[in-house]
Amino acid sequence: MNSNNIKKTIFILLFASFCIKTTAQSGHVLWYKQPAEFFEESLVLGNGKMGATVFGGINSDKIHLNDITLWSGEPVNANMNPEAYKNIPAIREALQNENYKLAEELNKKVQGKNSEKYAPLGTLEINNSEKGKATNYYRELDISNATSKVTYEMDGVKYTREYFVSAPDQIMIIKLTSSQKGALNFDVNLKSQLKSEVHTRNNTLILNGTAPINENAGYTVQPKFLSVKERGTRFTTLIQIKKTDGQITNSNASLTVKNASEVYIYISIATSFNGFDKNPASQGVDDMAIAAQNLNKAFAKPFDKIKESHITDYQKFYNRVDLNLGKTTAPDLPTDERLLRYADGKEDKNLEILYFNFGRYLLISSSRTLGVPANLQGLWNPHLSPPWSSNYTMNINLEENYWLAENTNLSEMHKSLLSFIKNLSVTGKVTAKTFYGVDKGWAAGHNSDIWAMTNPVGQFGKEEPMWACWPMGGAWLSTHIWEHYIFTQDAAYLKKEGYPLMKGAAEFCLGWLVTDKNGNFITSPSTSPENQYKLADGFVGATLYGGTADLAMIRECFDKTIKASKVLNTDAAFREKLEKTLAKLHPYQIGKKGNLQEWYFDWEDQDPKHRHQSQLFGLFPGDHITPLKTPDLAEASKKTLEIKGDETTGWSKGWRINLWARLWDGNRAYKMYRELLRYVDPDGKKTEKPRRGGGTYPNLFDAHPPFQIDGNFGGAAAVAEMLVQSNENEIRLLPALADAWEEGSVKGICARGGFEIEMTWRNKKPEKVILSSTKGGKTTLIFGDKKQEIVLGKGEKKEINW
Repeated sequence: MNSNNIKKTIFILLFASFCIKTTAQSGHVLWYKQPAEFFEESLVLGNGKMGATVFGGINSDKIHLNDITLWSGEPVNANMNPEAYKNIPAIREALQNENYKLAEELNKKVQGKNSEKYAPLGTLEINNSEKGKATNYYRELDISNATSKVTYEMDGVKYTREYFVSAPDQIMIIKLTSSQKGALNFDVNLKSQLKSEVHTRNNTLILNGTAPINENAGYTVQPKFLSVKERGTRFTTLIQIKKTDGQITNSNASLTVKNASEVYIYISIATSFNGFDKNPASQGVDDMAIAAQNLNKAFAKPFDKIKESHITDYQKFYNRVDLNLGKTTAPDLPTDERLLRYADGKEDKNLEILYFNFGRYLLISSSRTLGVPANLQGLWNPHLSPPWSSNYTMNINLEENYWLAENTNLSEMHKSLLSFIKNLSVTGKVTAKTFYGVDKGWAAGHNSDIWAMTNPVGQFGKEEPMWACWPMGGAWLSTHIWEHYIFTQDAAYLKKEGYPLMKGAAEFCLGWLVTDKNGNFITSPSTSPENQYKLADGFVGATLYGGTADLAMIRECFDKTIKASKVLNTDAAFREKLEKTLAKLHPYQIGKKGNLQEWYFDWEDQDPKHRHQSQLFGLFPGDHITPLKTPDLAEASKKTLEIKGDETTGWSKGWRINLWARLWDGNRAYKMYRELLRYVDPDGKKTEKPRRGGGTYPNLFDAHPPFQIDGNFGGAAAVAEMLVQSNENEIRLLPALADAWEEGSVKGICARGGFEIEMTWRNKKPEKVILSSTKGGKTTLIFGDKKQEIVLGKGEKKEINW
């Protein structure tokens, strides 16, 4: 080859690599050219129990630490308001007399305490001795292996930090390296906003503390609550450093590394939490011993072994699903710049994939502790008084966290919620009797916490019924049990644990229903989550009877409980009672605007564009409203969404995308998915023209605003819903595919009936479909007007061409 040809070849190779760099942006990597200044720019890691929020600073790096079991409080006294139920007859009488103002006031008497708070454990700081200006800074989170990395250069030395939190070893490790021998010089310290002490012993940095015990007015933690002795959840953080060279010394409250080239920081966390019904102070586990045991075991292992074990464990979940949305010409930009470019209407299919993948990453990282599901912020909270206590908000937000668990092949993560429901049923039995006068079954309200509190909140009459007084949490949550069964076909779980919980939720609903003047069953009193009606005389209230959302949730609860009893061939008499009651529930009403009424009467909304759309529960996440089965109700649901408009908060947008998908309007769903990914500035950032509202922060966290993780989960679930919809008997392919996604492929999406789907499509039509079943079964595969009956044996796989 002559020199001209060699030059030509080199040029072609260089040009090709340039093209790859500018167009092959990742669907698995978040990356940035600067450290995080705000929480909403940080990168998060977690093993389902321990969480780390990494800022990636140069001279000083801070990492917020969380443990999902560290909450304020102690086991709830479910019998806190033993005679609250005695107010129910008076409220019902006021409603019967159409005296809504009186009913509203009386409803406040059916309230209890507010929830406890999810607490921040502490902050780890790595402070470098060398101060200076860095160049070639790079920060990333690779969600394909759940590791984060920071690299930069200073004074001719390249510094690298690598971070991960391991589930198998219950440890966080930070690996620091320098390209020049002996260039690592830094201090490590720990601090906490909670009552705590820091000291060192045997080159180990130790943080011991206690979470506050008292719920209090509003959402703010009062300083006096931080100092109650001998009560509350204890916590321990241990930090130890392993080095290959250099020296480690310690002072009273920090560890110091000098002249090292490679260093490993091991972080171990534990709390005394021992279950929702055990006092963490007197009946708690030994947090110090657990933290020490995990640290010592991990410290004895080679770093590479721990990292390999972490990645293998994580990828067994993450790698189940692979999504491709076709060709993209979007340039390879840092994630914050990608979001800004996308917000201008530019194409970036791999950003859309990244957001979907990130939702799955967040669920794997925040939901692996039985009885303690992902909360309003998942696992990552830096605030002493987090927004809305970072609690379990059960009138949508907790459930939305788990919409992607089954259909995106993360059924194991669902178990954190399912086991929590079991806890709720215990306190919920007391709540059903003492707040509602119902002797059978269990109930749950608007808010809960790690102690599985189920009472209606509101500080014993101080807060508004529009959000405080709502007893339908059990009815909604019970449908998750059926979802888990129908996706997994785990009849043993349904029989042993699931069905009794479903039956308990249904029993409460049976005892709570009353008849209206037409002889139909309604709830009284009722509210529609966080919304208010406006009467002709100007009165604005929330308390009414026969709210549509209540009845939609009861319909779904009864329907699924009936199905479960048939699967198990049990409780025929109870099933018949449910069927008869279900047939006599007050029917849906279509209002004068063509909308699905939210209220028993065709009243005006105080806020017509309200973020909640609870009356549409039957369309999604329920399935008793569909374009085929109930076209009139589907059309009314569509009208409701059109009246509400598309502009709303992050989690609400996630819900609306799923609703549009269920209406088989892929382009409207896609429009709102794009809006969900609209760039939002960090809350504390001062700019001339700040970008605020619902959308996505630079680190891909959902902006409610402020940060709530439910929008991430709801948005990711909606992508799967656009590609595949299913029920017990059929699987519908590409039911809400957007024009923008005319070609693509997906592998690993799950369908009800115990099926898994691999599919490629072109020109918005499936080309190749591979259906597999772990336990065997039959279904009808549908695309458009075409149908195919499929029967698979246990473990069988079948390719279907369209």
